[in-house]
Formats: sequence, structure tokens, C-alpha cells
Amino acid sequence: MTEKAGVVSGGNGVSVASAPEKCGGSSDRDLHASAAVIPWQQRPAGSTELLWRHSENPTIAPHHMPGAQGIYNSAVVPYGDGFAGVFRVELRTRYPHLHSGWSEDGLQWHIEPKPIAFKNEGETFVGDDYAYDPRVCRIDDTYFITWCGGHNGPTISVARTQDFQNFTRMENAFLPFNRNGVLFPRRINGKYFMLSRPSDDGHTPFGDIYVSQSPDMVHWGRHRLVMRKGGDHVGQWWQRTKVGAGPIPIETEDGWLMIYHGVMDTCNGFVYSMGAAILDLEEPWKVLYRTNQHIMTPEASYEVSGHVPNVVFPCAALCDQAQDRLAVYYGAADTSSCVAYAHLSELIAFTKENSAVF
Repeated sequence: MTEKAGVVSGGNGVSVASAPEKCGGSSDRDLHASAAVIPWQQRPAGSTELLWRHSENPTIAPHHMPGAQGIYNSAVVPYGDGFAGVFRVELRTRYPHLHSGWSEDGLQWHIEPKPIAFKNEGETFVGDDYAYDPRVCRIDDTYFITWCGGHNGPTISVARTQDFQNFTRMENAFLPFNRNGVLFPRRINGKYFMLSRPSDDGHTPFGDIYVSQSPDMVHWGRHRLVMRKGGDHVGQWWQRTKVGAGPIPIETEDGWLMIYHGVMDTCNGFVYSMGAAILDLEEPWKVLYRTNQHIMTPEASYEVSGHVPNVVFPCAALCDQAQDRLAVYYGAADTSSCVAYAHLSELIAFTKENSAVF
């Protein structure tokens, strides 16, 4: 069971039938405020885990939507009196689309049965062949969605919304091939910043995280290397194949907390784990600290077994700094959506005390 502001509720549940009133839902609500209380469970007795799993994971399993084969690698944000999200959904074709969703508690979700219908901005723009692994970032009063879209090869697509009902498609941020576009939640020295992982036409080559900046969310440049993948030379096998930014970075007194995924190639396929890094607040291409070991790796049955086994893939994090609470949303085995919890102060301390910057 889950503690929420004096209310105890179960963890599982997705509706695709009648939608609730959308998170308190006046369309003219104050977008700068949210009454939402993030999901939370205490660390299990006797556990020493830095991140501990929600007791009723997966919070969203494929069978909650008729015909779905996977609902995973999705992003959520506080919105109104609750939460809104953008979800990667795959039906029996396994072709990925993005769907919007709503929740009062961040755990039980209504997911729209039809994919998001994006409206193009300005000139006619050829849309994606596919769309997957979204992130959602609020900057001022606008929510920006970034995702991997197929436009002559995987690239980073961008859209914006203010109500999670009307979505305006913007120009792609970069040329192919690029993935894991993650925005920072405020301008830095007047510029927008986005993390990404450029590559060639393969699935894994390159594998390093870069940051780019823009004056207008359209023109991107001044690309800077942030962090490289691991390997033998640094004694880092868990992230030796590639790394990619996960949730929207969290601003703290110590710097930007960036949770990311690190991938290891094995004789039995890839293993996706989670790591953490702290970036400089004003120059986010500078890594101050970086975990020298993973902070979470596939262990639960729903993480080691599924469409793509051995995957934990973080895409969102809800943070209550006053309560020192963090809820990390991640995809499990390219099949389902899950939540894990941490104390923010513990995660920052662990990152600083177990750091290897290379």
C-alpha cells in the first residue's frame, strides 16, 4: 500500500475506458502550481538499497490496455491536482506510438486509447515513422515533450503543450542519428539546454552523452561532450557500451542531479542499469561527480524477463525536496512501467562519495 497525504491507495491500475476529470481539470488552472503529492513508500525494513522498488510493481502492465504488448519507457509530471504523462504504447504490431495519460496519485493511470494527434507548427512537416521513449519537461508555463522519432533514421523530435490535450509539433532538434533528448527545466544564462546521445547509423556506436544549447528551442548548437561510456580503461563494465540521460535533471545546491542509464554488452545480450551524476549548475557539460557503480540493475522478475530482458530504463523522476523524497519512473524489460523510491539527500551523498569522473 502507498502513503499519500493521509490517503492509502493501492499501486496498480490503468483505465482506458472513462477518463477521470483531468487532474482537477479546469483548463484555466494555474499552471505554475501543483497540489499533487508524489507517490511514496518507506524503505522496506532491513533493506539497504539506495533505490527501493514500489511494492506493487509494475504500476502499468500491458494487460491494462486492450491489445497492448508493452507500455513502458514513459514520462510523467505534476499537473493541476495530480499528474499527466506521455506513454510509449505498443500494440500487437509492436509499432511504438505516444499516448497521453492522467492520474490523481501518480500510480493509477487513465491512458488515452488513441495516440497523440500532433498539430504541425508553421510549414507542413513530415511526421515520424515511429515515436518512443518520451521525456516531458515543464519550462515556465509550457510542457515540452522530446522523444526518439523516425524521420529518415532515429532523431530527437520536439512538441509542446499546455493542457496535455492539444500538442503542437515543432521542428526536430537534430539530424539523425540521435536519441535520449532530455531538456533542462529552466534556461541557463538565457539559453535552453538539451542532453542527447548522437550516433552513427548503428544501434550502439559512439554511446556518449552531449549537451547542446538553443536560444529558441529550434536552432541548436554549441555541442559539448558531457560524459563518455565506461570500459576496461576505467574499470567500468556496467556502462561500457553506452550511456544515455534519463529523467529531467533535478536542480540541487550541489548541481544538476542527472539519473542516467548505462549499458553493458554480454554474451546474453545487453543489460541496462541506472547510474547518477551531478553536473555544474551554470556549465552543465562539466561533470562534478559520477557514480562508479550502478545504483539499480535488473533483478526483479519483471525486469529480467519480458520483451527485452534485463532492462531498467529511467525516463522521469518526481522530486519533493522539502520531504527529501524522489520517485523514479522507469521501464522494465521493454514491457511494463515501474516506480522506485529514494531519499534525495542519500542519492546525492552516494554519488559524491562513490564517484569516478572520466
